[in-house]
Amino acid sequence: MADKPELLAPAGDLERVAMALHYGADAVYLAGREFGMRSSAVAFNDDDLRRAVELAHDQSARLYVTCNTLPRETELARLPDYLGYLQESGVDALIVADLGVMKMAKRYAPRLGLHVSTQLGVINSETARVLGDMGADTVVLARETPLDDIRRIRAALPERVKLEAFVHGAMCVSFSGRCLLSNYMTGRDANRGQCAQPCRWKYHLVEEKRPGEYFEITEDGGTYILNSRDMRMIEHIPELIDAGISSMKIEGRMKSAYYTAVVTNAYRHAIDAAMQGEKLDPIWIEETEKVSHRPYSTGFYFGDPLQHYGESSYASTFDIAAVVESCDGEGNAVVSLRNKFCAGEELELMTRDHMPLRFTVGSIKSAEGEGIDVARTAMMELHLRLPCRAERFSILRKARKA
Repeated sequence: MADKPELLAPAGDLERVAMALHYGADAVYLAGREFGMRSSAVAFNDDDLRRAVELAHDQSARLYVTCNTLPRETELARLPDYLGYLQESGVDALIVADLGVMKMAKRYAPRLGLHVSTQLGVINSETARVLGDMGADTVVLARETPLDDIRRIRAALPERVKLEAFVHGAMCVSFSGRCLLSNYMTGRDANRGQCAQPCRWKYHLVEEKRPGEYFEITEDGGTYILNSRDMRMIEHIPELIDAGISSMKIEGRMKSAYYTAVVTNAYRHAIDAAMQGEKLDPIWIEETEKVSHRPYSTGFYFGDPLQHYGESSYASTFDIAAVVESCDGEGNAVVSLRNKFCAGEELELMTRDHMPLRFTVGSIKSAEGEGIDVARTAMMELHLRLPCRAERFSILRKARKA
């Protein structure tokens, strides 16, 4: 039997780190204060990074830091100190996309693992082999790599070079996310964490001699000609394991803690079922519909995913209502409110150990013991009875009305 693959989850802040770890991530990846290919809104300052390392290591999990921008000449001088700082912070590996950064990491942070980012666009065994010879212990394959090619790549590589692949999340219209569209149209560099996502905008046609007149391209007005589907491979975990994938990566550092929790939980159950030779319960596939997403596809694993020309807005069937802070054996819980809900309303309890459980909310009380009919103040402390005991970080959510 193949070794159990790592489940790698994204995190944009400490709450998302905690959620990822609680719901079964073997490793978490995030951005430090510099050189990470996401906006500063999801970058960890020094104190938070050290805390994230502690959270991961306390649960025998690993923590990886992205260092996957392409540094400009004027930025190179800051890299040695930054790489040394990451090593001293206790992170387990760097995710890099630049050969120069890779070489500098070997010099200034030699104790850290080296993972080659999908940004480098690796789609064949020879490139993966060369990167392994340069010191990479993990190669994150380009999302465009077909499953049959992954098998061939794995067979051609030494065992010490591990393969990582994305299994869930957003897909970019450009090869391995190397896009200049945002930079060209808005001045925001997609390859430096500032993507304005113009591939998801609605476009019309303008005739050269009639500026200011916008013509519809489709009958419903405009088109999302650059739009792409989201990836979902939860039904194909056994095939990915058989192909030799060592790490299964979830996209979404910009997404919510709720997204992190639900998707990590679903893929944790899917990987565990696959390793036990069990058929995946459809409930875990259904879970992926309960987070914000565009129409799903299997990416390029089984051929062309086809373009999605429909509306680019995200869909979800559920919204988070509250997060459990504590709960006794009788189900008496203290929760932190995220979105409004009412006494008498039907909610769903999501835990890491059991299938989702629907129940009707009874009485709701404030921290001061006052009865509440409608809970509406975000982050307020509430007391209510759950249908069973639930651990901290369990989630209450409610179905969206059709």
